[in-house]
Amino acid sequence: MLEDVLDKIICGDSLYLMKEIPSESINLIITSPPYYKQRDYGMGIGNENRFDDYIENLCNIFHECVRVLRNDGSIIFNIGDKYENSSLLLAPYRFALEAIRRESVKLVNNITWVKLNPTPRQFKRRLVSSTEPFFHFVKSDDYYYDIDAFMDYPNKKRIDRNNGNIGKKYFDLIEQSFLSDEEKSMAKKELLDVIQEVKSGKLDSFRMKIRGIHSQPFGGQEGGRKIQLEKKGFTIIRIHGNSLKRDVIECPVETIKGGKHPAVYPEYIVTQFMKLLTKEDDIVLDPFIGSGTTAIVCKKLKRHYIGFEINPEYCEYAEKRLNDIQSQFVMEFY
Repeated sequence: MLEDVLDKIICGDSLYLMKEIPSESINLIITSPPYYKQRDYGMGIGNENRFDDYIENLCNIFHECVRVLRNDGSIIFNIGDKYENSSLLLAPYRFALEAIRRESVKLVNNITWVKLNPTPRQFKRRLVSSTEPFFHFVKSDDYYYDIDAFMDYPNKKRIDRNNGNIGKKYFDLIEQSFLSDEEKSMAKKELLDVIQEVKSGKLDSFRMKIRGIHSQPFGGQEGGRKIQLEKKGFTIIRIHGNSLKRDVIECPVETIKGGKHPAVYPEYIVTQFMKLLTKEDDIVLDPFIGSGTTAIVCKKLKRHYIGFEINPEYCEYAEKRLNDIQSQFVMEFY
């Protein structure tokens, strides 16, 4: 029963433990399985002699993840790469391709974690690896998604609304252009209108493209903008100030003083995914919970957690971290 494992870290083999979880009962699965022959985790996945066996074992776990996931849920898998005979195996991508081939899932995004403090190494024949992928899988197009809760990446510097030179460069370009007098007059009028929108606070900023001076627009609304450029001689792109949500997360590698686990993924990353893909009281499963980071973030964000971990020492360490967090909550309450 789900109640028997809710808000608990269970020590054991996740492949067998997951078989006890009811189908379509989990809102989010977020996990970072042991990497292939990267570290000595003591037992379980990651210690296979053959890379193909590693991928097979991951896919067996992934199959159970798909089974227990709700139709409106998401799966986030983080896997690191590995060099073998001086050549990258492309382990994360080979897993992702195999997962899509085997299961009825869609890959929504490959989110790149950029490590701001990668392990300092001085390789002579290759560069230091400083990124890892987080794959976002779903079972249907109805997955829960709160993009406004996800991290911000501010757009370019906002226009100073008190600056009297707003749009001056575009007036100059209009005069330099080969637009007809009628087109120039229309362009200046619409430019004045959009400048007023910025000054009044209705817009954050804008861009203007002029035929014969700027390259044609592409992506997004390119059809409409291309037509405007051809027929009117110009197009104005209004920017409303909403931050751009990119498939990149930049943050440091996390280390915990006295930590028992050799690879702790950052709370910051888990927090961002949890805000994006879950609501309060949703159930989050981590089949390889390791040091307990997923459970800790769940506690902080008021989500329920289920954690599986095969290594008893890591289970004990994760429980200690959770108890420390609980103690902090009690102290703050009183």
